[in-house]
Amino acid sequence: MSYGPGLQSLIDQTISVITNDGRHIVGILKGFDQATNIILDESHERVYSTKEGVQQLVLGLYIIRGDNISVVGELDEELDANLDLSKLRAHPLKPVIH
Repeated sequence: MSYGPGLQSLIDQTISVITNDGRHIVGILKGFDQATNIILDESHERVYSTKEGVQQLVLGLYIIRGDNISVVGELDEELDANLDLSKLRAHPLKPVIH
């Protein structure tokens, strides 16, 4: 996981965040602090299911506490736009155990 200055290069870019409780949140990184608390804009949570496509729950402007973040990654917007999430099936993510 990137800390501090590593996140600076991702400001105003779409990122993907996996939280410790297994949530997958996608949004535009607007800011962060020394504790890796992050601010996302235009964010949504992707909820996975083996029975139906991926649900996207709109969150809007959203803050995630740094101690609840497991993984932060840059999202390839072109590749992501070409995915048909309505046909994607997957098991929900399980909580991360540290």
